[in-house]
Amino acid sequence: MRKVITAREAEELLRKGESAPADAILTPSARDLLHGRVKLGGQPGIRTAPVPAMKKEPLVPDYEFKWTPGGDPKTLAEIERFFNSPAIQALKQRICDIGRRIWAKNYVDGNGGNVTVRVGDNLVLCTPTLISKGFMTPEEMCLIDLDGNQLAGTRKRTSEARTHLAIMKAQPKAKACVHAHPPHATAFAVAGVVPPTCMIPEAEVFLGEIGYARYETPGTPAVAEEVARVAVDHYSIIMENHGVIVWGKDVEDAYWKMENTDAYCQVIWIASQLNGGSLRSIGGEKLKDLITLRKSLGMQDRREGLKECELCDNGEFRPGVVCQVSPRAEDGGAAGEQPDPQIEALVQRLTEQILKQLAAK
Repeated sequence: MRKVITAREAEELLRKGESAPADAILTPSARDLLHGRVKLGGQPGIRTAPVPAMKKEPLVPDYEFKWTPGGDPKTLAEIERFFNSPAIQALKQRICDIGRRIWAKNYVDGNGGNVTVRVGDNLVLCTPTLISKGFMTPEEMCLIDLDGNQLAGTRKRTSEARTHLAIMKAQPKAKACVHAHPPHATAFAVAGVVPPTCMIPEAEVFLGEIGYARYETPGTPAVAEEVARVAVDHYSIIMENHGVIVWGKDVEDAYWKMENTDAYCQVIWIASQLNGGSLRSIGGEKLKDLITLRKSLGMQDRREGLKECELCDNGEFRPGVVCQVSPRAEDGGAAGEQPDPQIEALVQRLTEQILKQLAAK
């Protein structure tokens, strides 16, 4: 397996004056550090003066909320103090900032969308119901437990919190969720189309394979169960005829994945209108490198053990073709739409006329 060089390892190479392996995969930070300063693959780079080591290592932002396991507040007084503590107040403000961003990006309208952040073993901050995400204030946030019971806050919690909580229960790495209705990704949801893979490296690294959850009525246990099933292996889930829900290690991370999802769907939609709808894939071999890079960044990927021929299977993606999900058997539906007899008869007559003209030649 090809070695992934991180920024820390790149600094060590610089210190020792050593070369990086020829087939090494460099993280973006490592690439910036090594460019033009060390030998890559045995080929000499442009030598510069030795870079003195910094006294303090530069920071990478980390917004993940960390709590002490078993330390959840128990009494009403303890819960209220926790809910109004400086750390939670700062997190409430960040949730409001995320709300303004999804509203400004036209990802939500009216009172649509919701945001949650896990802040304890059994504690979750969430947005209130019936409120524009572009105009929320920290004082309007709610505190609930993983069963959806409201513990603090003057506004009633969002009715769709149970879907977020189901994700957090099914996938312990999910510390924050954002749900919205971004136009391009929601168009895929309404069309019943899953975006193809192996198209854009950045999307593969930071987003991964997009999941698809079948339609269930919003706010019901059924939709929570269906979305949680898909969320175990996917950071971003297109919700059929509904919108998108994403999760991450923190609320900023989750929001980024919402942007990634809609931007990716927009590019795929535009590209599918060009060149007769033929999309160029980066191929399974290159995707394996990106999956390795994802793993080095702490992100899981269910495709890690697949063969190269299975990695970029977009056989079900048909650009420009109207896709419709057939009624499911459990809904009592038929296998598909019944053909129109008049149209069938017309097609038959035209076919017979064409065959007669060909036979006469």
